[in-house]
Amino acid sequence: MYFNIKEILTVTAIMFAVIDIIGAIPVLVSLKQRMGEIHSEKAATVSLVIMIAFLFIGESILEFIGIEIKDFATAGSLIIFFIAMEMILGIRLYKDEIPATASIVPIAFPLIAGSGTLTTILSIREKYHTESMVIGIFLNVVLVYLVLKNTKHIERLLGVGGIAIVRKVFGIILLAIAIKLFRTYAGSLFS
Repeated sequence: MYFNIKEILTVTAIMFAVIDIIGAIPVLVSLKQRMGEIHSEKAATVSLVIMIAFLFIGESILEFIGIEIKDFATAGSLIIFFIAMEMILGIRLYKDEIPATASIVPIAFPLIAGSGTLTTILSIREKYHTESMVIGIFLNVVLVYLVLKNTKHIERLLGVGGIAIVRKVFGIILLAIAIKLFRTYAGSLFS
């Protein structure tokens, strides 16, 4: 088994930036007001299962439909780029409607383990060991669980300004990751 603490921390930080659970606090508060209660355990478990499954079978799915990892990673770098731009500029490029009758699935899938997260998992999988990826994903799910469980307290503690600062800082980190991924994989598309 491969264990490298620096690599685990890097994967964890990348996934944390992409999942952006702190930035999602306003959405979570709104959902909690509409739904009454967020089932933190269920949301975290479903998210973990989706991300781990995609880590192991995502590449097979791509092969089945005839897409190479470098193509997916390049597309992923563009998605991460736009997510970063949303975070930095405070704009919304992608509008995702969450119905008033939202259940646990909209929280686990579009919010936590959404397209940006799944794209990132496959994009960085080529660069980091599987063990580091699994541990990084698990650590993020623990963080997601803690945030879901303590949404009100975190929102009060950080305040609107604090949440905005955290989003912008992680947006800049994501932007750098997107550029690095694009530089790494885009050149191989034309060879």
